[in-house]
Amino acid sequence: MVRMSNPGDRARSFAYASGAAGGRGVASHRREAELDLGKGPAAGSSWPGAGGRWIIWPLRAVLWAALLIITYRGITAIVLGDGSAASGRAAPPAPVSTQFPVTLAEAYALEFGQVYLNFNPTAQAQREQQLAAFLPPGLAAANPDLGWNGSGQQHLQSEQAIGIAVQDSRHAVVSVLALVSGQLMELGVPIYAAGDRVVVAGPPAWLSAPQPFSPPPPAASSSDPVAQGQLMNQLPAFFQAYANGDATALNRFLVPGAAVTGLNGDVAFDSIAGLAVPPGGSVRHITVTVVWQVQSQANATTAKLTMTYGVSVVDLQSGKWYVMGISASTEAVGGQ
Repeated sequence: MVRMSNPGDRARSFAYASGAAGGRGVASHRREAELDLGKGPAAGSSWPGAGGRWIIWPLRAVLWAALLIITYRGITAIVLGDGSAASGRAAPPAPVSTQFPVTLAEAYALEFGQVYLNFNPTAQAQREQQLAAFLPPGLAAANPDLGWNGSGQQHLQSEQAIGIAVQDSRHAVVSVLALVSGQLMELGVPIYAAGDRVVVAGPPAWLSAPQPFSPPPPAASSSDPVAQGQLMNQLPAFFQAYANGDATALNRFLVPGAAVTGLNGDVAFDSIAGLAVPPGGSVRHITVTVVWQVQSQANATTAKLTMTYGVSVVDLQSGKWYVMGISASTEAVGGQ
């Protein structure tokens, strides 16, 4: 029997064992070869004692699994951790808006105008109380009538906010167009804002209303007498149907697919006072001046109103014109 005490003597021991005891030498050699190849011992034999390498592979598998779990948990925390953390703490206070509250200021100025532009000595105390709701306490105490001396009367008929001049996030002037005792005027209302709160900062200013002016006359244009004659014969029936609002009658004058809503009998057709038909192809954009009859509700008399329309027409049957649409005109016939 041969014992191998030194790995370096393997070759010599094998040769000796082969000569002395052949079966045991072959088995010993097989175990040594398996150890050299990193394998375990043969089945039914014991580990030769210089081991421990077999445990490396399970340890590597456990280590890789741990690394994968740590990586997965880390990525999950990065993606979802901010939302989870945010849900566990109170939301930060909303920032104060740096923009001037335009809509609120305009509505506030209109409500103020309802009080300010109406005054009557018999209701002076009531007006002062109502004005105080729009003014800073100091201004309301020092100037309760906000400039009115307590004499005379004024009546607001209508008003509309027409603009606002914003100076910064706290100051602006709202322009109000108003009809006061039959006179058109503009009122400038200073507004001070702090967040969602507004107040009339001081006495308003009476400003001049927009003044009427004459636009330049339209450029002279030629007319198509043939088409004008055809349309002058056809348009009265169309405007009669348009005034009555009868959809069946109205559709006979319309291009298929056109949508025109009549006036439902609010007026009655009287006549055509003017017609301008520019030259062109089968589609024309014409200007028609129509005289309407308006029944007075107070008595049996009939008023007449002359109005101008822009009408789009198309010739589909060699002189038979159909209406594509109707609207207000930007120009009067003949510069009227």
